[in-house]
Amino acid sequence: MIRKIKKYSTTNTLVILGIVLGTLFGSFAPELALQQQVIGQMFISFLKMLVVPLVFSSIYVAIMGLGNLDDLKSIGFKTIGLYLLTTALAVLLAIIVMNVFPIGEAVSSEGLEYAKASQIAEFSLQAMILSFIPTNIFSSLTEGSMMQIIVFSIMFGIASLHLKKHRQVLMLDFFTGVTNAMLTMAEWIIKLTPIGVFSLISYVIADQGIDVILGLWKYMLMVVLVIIIHGFVTLPLLLSLLGRINPYKYLLAIREAPIMAFSTASSAATLPVSMRIAEDVGGIEEKNAAFVLPLGATVSMDGTAAYLSIAVLYISHLAGVQMGFGDQVLLGVTIVALSVGVAALPSASLVMMVVILNQVGLPVEYIALVVAVDRILDMCRTSLNVTSDLVVLKIIDQMGKRKAKRA
Repeated sequence: MIRKIKKYSTTNTLVILGIVLGTLFGSFAPELALQQQVIGQMFISFLKMLVVPLVFSSIYVAIMGLGNLDDLKSIGFKTIGLYLLTTALAVLLAIIVMNVFPIGEAVSSEGLEYAKASQIAEFSLQAMILSFIPTNIFSSLTEGSMMQIIVFSIMFGIASLHLKKHRQVLMLDFFTGVTNAMLTMAEWIIKLTPIGVFSLISYVIADQGIDVILGLWKYMLMVVLVIIIHGFVTLPLLLSLLGRINPYKYLLAIREAPIMAFSTASSAATLPVSMRIAEDVGGIEEKNAAFVLPLGATVSMDGTAAYLSIAVLYISHLAGVQMGFGDQVLLGVTIVALSVGVAALPSASLVMMVVILNQVGLPVEYIALVVAVDRILDMCRTSLNVTSDLVVLKIIDQMGKRKAKRA
């Protein structure tokens, strides 16, 4: 264990160095930074390569490890409940901060256009529910439709519990081997993290430009402020109360995962790293990590929910529309409700923003004013999403250990 902690500590130091050097490289040599984008893309592709087989096999192994439906229902309801709670707290915090420190002055929407909004189909509850169910699991596996993969793997695992014992053992042994092989490959890829982070950060800085960032500094500062408060105050407080551990000691131990999420801006791509870190240095039982983290990578959206709350309120100020208490309550409920379902759709944050703006009657054209810094803020909110996943995982793990001691 000590050797593993030292290994990840060394990687963390190199990753931070990669962020600093990548920022400088992107600022002072933007043309070169843009040309080397392929290195960062290769790094993310290697991570995404592991996600589908890892999610499928790990959830299957976790369900087989639980052994019965009562334990599955218990951990399932706790996981979903905690994910909804942390998302609701993130939205509440964002709304409070935006009311205490309102930003954004009214500007005309004349000349503004956001063409992508017209490409997004109108949201419906029926379509969202149907999107959870795979009509062809091989197609879902090929396309990486995470929610559909999760639904099928849960049903497949439950069905396997009804097989004869010798067949259960055979299948469990096979999928355990698949999971372990994927996590071993994840260890290899983790060693490339500093190089990947350097490439990704330098490209983003070169592509976005410092001028764009400076022009929206108040908006960006507000989003980052809420993310920091939620990540370093709200979540640790929840972990301390429900997990009954020192939250900052745990967050320090698993910091590699949020750093990876920041650089890749993808919860799914970070999943193999999150699972490896949780088990190696987070002290998490494998069966808990195997069930909770894949689900969190799909439905847990603390950072995205906080970002959308701020973005919508900011756009309302730009449009000169004052949202009352009732409107803001409706906004919060809408974001929390959509966070579970829309997460399964491509460009989830964009879909949610268009749906929410239409819901509250604000023009979608104003998205054009904030989309310029969306990539950078995406990195920040993804980091919070992954941090929240790992906090919920630790709470579930601690609850399970306390229950085992009482038994």
